Amino acid sequence: MAEEQRDPGGVRGVREGAQDVRESRGRSVRPEEAHAWEALVATARRTVSDGLVVGTSGNVSVRVEDTVLVTPSGVPYDRLAPDDVTGVDLDGRQVLGALVPTSELPMHLAVYRATDAGAVVHTHAVHATAVSTLVPELPAIHYMAAALGGAVRVAPYATYGTDELAENMLHALADRSACLLQNHGTLTYGATLDQAYDRTAQLEWMCRLWLTASSVPGLSPALLSEAQMAEVGERLRGYGQRG
Repeated sequence: MAEEQRDPGGVRGVREGAQDVRESRGRSVRPEEAHAWEALVATARRTVSDGLVVGTSGNVSVRVEDTVLVTPSGVPYDRLAPDDVTGVDLDGRQVLGALVPTSELPMHLAVYRATDAGAVVHTHAVHATAVSTLVPELPAIHYMAAALGGAVRVAPYATYGTDELAENMLHALADRSACLLQNHGTLTYGATLDQAYDRTAQLEWMCRLWLTASSVPGLSPALLSEAQMAEVGERLRGYGQRG
């Protein structure tokens, strides 16, 4: 979600036009943060153009040292400009920008505190969200689940933006780089924005594949065994270019 809410520092946003605006706070933006913000906005816009979110649903973040840049709450991604950099520290205190950070900030910060993530992508992708309402984990319909650490679990439902949701997500994310959020959507992380986004796209594709195969009357899709998934996991360790 990307709804207006009280910001982590306890200052309520003031509504002005379509954006939540406050008195500018924090320090100036460093060059590496400006570059990371540009990449973050491009990724956020891609989630819309690729149909993974509608409107301002979903959110994206990227870590630059001890600062987490995040999409702001309730602002359409095509309106975000270089001067809209929004950033918090790992305790959730806003250190960059004047826009209220995403209401899903607790989930993003929980991932950064618990993992070595460099970026996090959260979407409301249709097929993945549909699967989250049907099963406790995505069935092993394709070997690429191994690239996400194994069977993709579904985190039990909790209200968006809450610590409870963040805790449920962390349990589902244990030893994984992706999870589904029941009746909500997806969350993935990676070393980079591109990796986090690619994992989201892969997860949505696998969910669509399982739903499609499961919809054939009188037939059930063949699933991979734990041993088969483990073998793929080993092979994937050496996948890609070296050097």
